[in-house]
Amino acid sequence: MKRTVLAFLGVLAVSASVLAQAGRGGPPPPPPPLSPGASQADVDAALVAAPAAMRDQATVIKWKPDFTYDTLRKGTNQLVCYNKSGMPKQQPYMIECTVLGNLERQAQNLKFEAMGEGAQAMFDAAEKDGTRAKPQYGSVWYHVMGPDKEHPRVHMTIAVPGATTASTGLPDKARQDGVWIMNAGTTTAHLMTPGE
Repeated sequence: MKRTVLAFLGVLAVSASVLAQAGRGGPPPPPPPLSPGASQADVDAALVAAPAAMRDQATVIKWKPDFTYDTLRKGTNQLVCYNKSGMPKQQPYMIECTVLGNLERQAQNLKFEAMGEGAQAMFDAAEKDGTRAKPQYGSVWYHVMGPDKEHPRVHMTIAVPGATTASTGLPDKARQDGVWIMNAGTTTAHLMTPGE
């Protein structure tokens, strides 16, 4: 009888352990495979800005000169990462991640920025005539950027297109004690955090 009780308790303990792991999702799935011809080095470089919990399942793309992109790795979550280092109006080292729904906006950004000195006029005209692609409301933009890889700065913003002080209750001026809206009332409106 004693052995039966001990065996039962042992099975119960193992079952509880298995159920606990299943409740946590168990081990994470492996990263998706690379697309044919994709470089692991390019994928790794683009994932530098990704939050650790989302990195292994993120999509990774590589921008082309015509502002379309090649998919280096198709992920299973909504995060997409890419390397913009050295592109027009970008820092020499510039890695960015956001949600897949923001790729149209990013393509438009790259197209306008490639115009050099005329970029701001294009941004302003698109904002005014309503053709400015909007980012997904509440989406996060993660950046790791700087003069080189050895001196990066981490920056994060949250897109809130059209948001104003009246609609959110947040100030539209920089402050050191809380979140504020930069570019309030435009498609570029985004939340900034102290120290950013």
